[in-house]
Amino acid sequence: MINLVEKFMDRLTIDEVNNFAIKKGVHLTESELEFTYNFVKKNWKNVLANPTLLNLDRYSNIYSSSNLQKIKVIFNEYSQKYQRFLWYFLIL
Repeated sequence: MINLVEKFMDRLTIDEVNNFAIKKGVHLTESELEFTYNFVKKNWKNVLANPTLLNLDRYSNIYSSSNLQKIKVIFNEYSQKYQRFLWYFLIL
């Protein structure tokens, strides 16, 4: 399973990140989008392995307060929904 996630992440484009954000009601500035894309591409394994270590408040200087709040909600929603499933496959 991790191989599927890894292949998906390798192919992930900045436009896909932006489209997902827009779909979820987050309208990122160009700098917010670039930061998000680079952060996700670089850190996805660590975040999936232990999402509780991700402190989104550390990035309050990157995101507008409105976008940061929306990102927190989305992250928590997806983390709760999929974390057990993904964690299991990360340890295999």
